[in-house]
Amino acid sequence: MNRTAEPASIRQLLEQATGLLTTDSAQLDAEVLLAHALGKTRSHLRAWPEKFPSAEQQQYFQKLLQARIGGEPVAYLTGQREFWSLPLAVTPATLIPRPETETLVARALERIPADSRVQIADLGTGSGAIALAIARERPRAQVVATDISAAAIDTATANARQLGIGNIEFRCGNWCATLNRQLFDLIVSNPPYISNTDPHLQQGDVRFEPRTALAAGPQGMDELVKIAHCTRQHLHNDGWLMMEHGYDQADQVTQLLTTCGFRHVTDHPDDAGLGRVVIGQC
Repeated sequence: MNRTAEPASIRQLLEQATGLLTTDSAQLDAEVLLAHALGKTRSHLRAWPEKFPSAEQQQYFQKLLQARIGGEPVAYLTGQREFWSLPLAVTPATLIPRPETETLVARALERIPADSRVQIADLGTGSGAIALAIARERPRAQVVATDISAAAIDTATANARQLGIGNIEFRCGNWCATLNRQLFDLIVSNPPYISNTDPHLQQGDVRFEPRTALAAGPQGMDELVKIAHCTRQHLHNDGWLMMEHGYDQADQVTQLLTTCGFRHVTDHPDDAGLGRVVIGQC
């Protein structure tokens, strides 16, 4: 396809791209990619729709557009995704932070007094989204964030440095393996919770994300079970465990935490009203 042989305005480029994209968010995708290609904000596109980007900028935009048409996630194409109002670098080594995960952050902050010096762990931190959001909102807390992927830890560390968040330590290891003998007041995690056979793993943006951050056994429960068991020895008495889970797993994870000896086990919905975060007290 050679749609940029003739000069085109920002308006024309957006109209063309929106017509070519088949995603549910075609207009948004087009705006984000064009803004990235121009090194501008989306508000710039709305303010100057009749401007003509340079040939090089249009060529770069077309390259991004073709990659998006091929299914590559916008976040990987731009290298960034906003989470809890924080601009985070993301790479194919990390899961793309999603809005529903902000439910986990919100529930965690409810249990952390603003001036508290609590100890918090985030297991499977990925880009660092959850840990960095909590650390930013609770600067007196000390946060330990772990991930089995060294590449993910590198990305999360870079995000912390870029955001100037210093009350956080990143460690490479699986779940509780690097917590040593430390005890925490709160442990949070957004682990893999999709069934290995779920057809959604072969669809949309998910195809490009790391499978190890998504799939967890035949029922999607394998990693949730591991975390529920390993965290009890790393929580203070009355400490809390909070885990994100799949929209249809509320009953299973509630029973899991109860069986593992957690008290006051409750499940909390996301903004769509779907069960999303299980909470239990040690």
